[in-house]
Amino acid sequence: MTERPVAPAPGGPVQAPIQARLEPDAIGVAQDTIIGMANTAPTISIGLSLAGLAAAMAYAGISALVLCGVVMLVIANSYRRLNLWNANCGASFEWVGRAIDPYLGFMTGWLMIAGTLTGAISGVVVLAPSVLAVFGANANSTWGNIAISTAVVVIITAVAIVGIRPTARLQVGMAAVEYTILIGFIIAGLVAVLGHHHGTVPITSSWFSLNGIGGKGDLSAGILICVFMYSGWDATVYVNEEVKHRRVNPGRAAIIAVALLGVIYIFGTLGLQGAVSSAKLQANSSSLLIYIAQSLAGGGWAKVMALALALAVIASTGVGIVALARILYGMASHRVLPTALGRVSPRFATPVVSSVVTGLALIIVMWVYLLSGSVANAFNELIDITGLLFAAFYILTALAAIAYYRRRLVRNVWDALLVGILPLAAAGFLVWVVWKSLAAAPWSQRWSVIGVVLAGMVLMLIARFVLQSSFFKVARESASAKA
Repeated sequence: MTERPVAPAPGGPVQAPIQARLEPDAIGVAQDTIIGMANTAPTISIGLSLAGLAAAMAYAGISALVLCGVVMLVIANSYRRLNLWNANCGASFEWVGRAIDPYLGFMTGWLMIAGTLTGAISGVVVLAPSVLAVFGANANSTWGNIAISTAVVVIITAVAIVGIRPTARLQVGMAAVEYTILIGFIIAGLVAVLGHHHGTVPITSSWFSLNGIGGKGDLSAGILICVFMYSGWDATVYVNEEVKHRRVNPGRAAIIAVALLGVIYIFGTLGLQGAVSSAKLQANSSSLLIYIAQSLAGGGWAKVMALALALAVIASTGVGIVALARILYGMASHRVLPTALGRVSPRFATPVVSSVVTGLALIIVMWVYLLSGSVANAFNELIDITGLLFAAFYILTALAAIAYYRRRLVRNVWDALLVGILPLAAAGFLVWVVWKSLAAAPWSQRWSVIGVVLAGMVLMLIARFVLQSSFFKVARESASAKA
């Protein structure tokens, strides 16, 4: 493969883009930040991970959250620098392909698709129970779950098709309610814990150590949980073609999103893990935030927390549809996927086909999941590796930043640190996380990982030899030595 240095300004796409384009300058950095945070879904992440994190770290989860937050900030900065070079919906797919190798770029894109899709599926299947809980109905009703989940996916898919502006407005509205409720309960939890209310666990210096109370914490286990909690903020970049100042703001939004998530997670852990006793924390791990809300303020407020969870799931699923549709659009523009997925509606300026395909896929998978226990178990194994999929393409993106800016690393100390040493350290950290996760995972999850990789390789061969995409002939690029 030939190699050629290029100027910092992005080059054109390898193949002519498919006629209609996404709407430029449609949303600002604040809306883009909300989109990234919604994809991570901090309310859901805290609800699902708080008990496990407290158990793994013996109440010292804050140290793991800070460490992972720093790593994610470094990765987010790699996204920012690469987006300055080439702002397009394909993001890491194209960055890795053009800076390292197009075949590796395709596999990166496939990991993005798989991770985003499984993340959206995991949100859909827990959506209805939260909604039913708000109305005091039976959360285990199969057809109630199916009806609510289907209706919500249809509605948010329609919003995604209509345009990025209404999608962003809906996300901001839901975020305002969700975060107000979550932060309110975090504050209530802090008041209860600091006031030594009956049944709470007092804050001690051990909460801020690496080993936890009595030295019983397992830092590696806690870090694995924290990495998965942070995953998903990269959605800020997949809408970059629709953001004002498309080269600057999406990367800036990614960094802001990670920073805000870190603050929410740290104070959320500080205020909520001690709100109830350790035994009750573990006994109610499946619906922890609702139980904590009930313990702090009563049954009526527990329904308010259930509302926040429902909004978080709806927001996360909505962003998942938007993000996945644009990833498909970006890859289809290079004909590594069927070109129909790259069609943009002249009326709505959105990738309608990709959005519809994503929405239908979620509905079909959700129906099969809820109606077939054996299939649900298979999907659960896939959902359990979602964090690993995100970690994998975060690693590849960090390496792409190093590869693209390699000529500057020996000439500029600041670049050597920000796009050299730190991304390499962050990538190494995530490699360790993936390795530890796979070593501890049952073989069913390992086979899920193998299955995802093999499926990606098959699709790559189809793109290369059947679709005959010229993306696989792209020349390797790098930034010029001078900034």
